[in-house]
Amino acid sequence: MSETLSSRARVYSPDYIITPPALYAWPPSLLGAVRYLLFDMLFPWGYLYAIMAIIGWHFLTPSLETMSEWSWGWVGLIWLRNAGLLTLVAGGLYWWLYIRKSQGTQYKFDKRWMATDDSQFLWRNQVKDNMFWSLVSGVTIWTLYESVTLWFYASGRQPVLSLAEHPGAFMLSIYGVFFWSTATFYFIHRALHWRPLYRLAHELHHRNVNIGPWSGISMHPIEHAIYFAPFMLWWFVPCDPIIILLTGFFQGISPAVSHCGFDFLKNGDKKWVTAGDYFHQLHHQYFHVNYGNTPTPFDKLFDSWHDGTESGKELLKGRMRHRRRQVG
Repeated sequence: MSETLSSRARVYSPDYIITPPALYAWPPSLLGAVRYLLFDMLFPWGYLYAIMAIIGWHFLTPSLETMSEWSWGWVGLIWLRNAGLLTLVAGGLYWWLYIRKSQGTQYKFDKRWMATDDSQFLWRNQVKDNMFWSLVSGVTIWTLYESVTLWFYASGRQPVLSLAEHPGAFMLSIYGVFFWSTATFYFIHRALHWRPLYRLAHELHHRNVNIGPWSGISMHPIEHAIYFAPFMLWWFVPCDPIIILLTGFFQGISPAVSHCGFDFLKNGDKKWVTAGDYFHQLHHQYFHVNYGNTPTPFDKLFDSWHDGTESGKELLKGRMRHRRRQVG
């Protein structure tokens, strides 16, 4: 690793280059692709979200019979479950990394801590601002998408492909969640950087240059309405309701991990598990690169891929010169 002095803060720079997954290697590597699909892509967080979805469906979600008729009562219960799980993950990471400061600033992308006296945030406090937008707007719109989708299945408008009867479809649907989400995110995110939409909605999320766990889904309600739209896939493609919950957890909870601000979590003196997403961290730092995610590398295809190296910075400079010529 290396640490370099930027104009705004001391910034941690990982000692690796961001490359597309082995799934897209040419010539193809079967072993590399299988390893990526079974381990690199899912371990540990993808498996955690899948386990959360299974437990959440069996113990923390009203029955299909209850949800066959629309009621704000059971919708409220789903809101409480989603808010509680987001608070458990985002709040837990915030407590461990920012309150307890268990690993100091080691592996922290931006050495500054969260803003506590900044007028661009509600109450001049970045964490309180992020929590407000995440819980009040984010969890609410996430819950509405999820509830409508579950109601479609419970009321017979869409057939249920249960895990017990369709294990193959279930496994494909798990990958469907991750690939569908990351693929749509690129195009949604590029649209949000269209200047009128950016000024109307996306600018609120980008106030978080120095990101933390609560920054993940701290967005304007308009952006939440667009961001959680991947739920609509299951309005047309039948699945097990567990997959619907997994979609919500991946969209709603995984950003708390990817925005946690730390490249790794430590166990004692050693790296324990990957946490923050350096690829997306570079987007928050530079704005005009890395609009998508590495599992579906559209940035590579559309020449907006910043790999964290000096050549990535040159790419950024070229894009900025092009933007200035367009504006001029």
